[in-house]
Amino acid sequence: MSKRRKNPPVPQDCPCGLAAYTDCCGRLHRGDVQAATAEQLMRSRFSAFAMHDEAYLLRSWDPSTRPADVDFDPAMRWERLDILGGSGGGPFHTEGTVEFRAHYRVHGAAGELHENSRFRRDNGAWVYLDGVIEP
Repeated sequence: MSKRRKNPPVPQDCPCGLAAYTDCCGRLHRGDVQAATAEQLMRSRFSAFAMHDEAYLLRSWDPSTRPADVDFDPAMRWERLDILGGSGGGPFHTEGTVEFRAHYRVHGAAGELHENSRFRRDNGAWVYLDGVIEP
């Protein structure tokens, strides 16, 4: 028997911090629209991690680096995303980077992930390629 993962409830505010979830990353998660920029994809992937949306994460991952599945830590709660910078990644680019800091809590203890992520277009759609964890 397979163990089903329970997704967190749909939030009012988008985990990425920009707007209401249904009008922000929810549109990308549902497949209504595609990310227009690497930053928009980064924000939607952060929200997907916060919501345990494995299907979206795998769909938005470059086929050459995509894992078989996403292992969510049930004790981890993603709380806030700070975009620190980037290069390329615009509507007319084919590659881009986004540097971010993602804040989380595990068993009540605060933590953060600082990464410089690389993105590229795959058949016209932005996908996450890989990232370098920064100290």
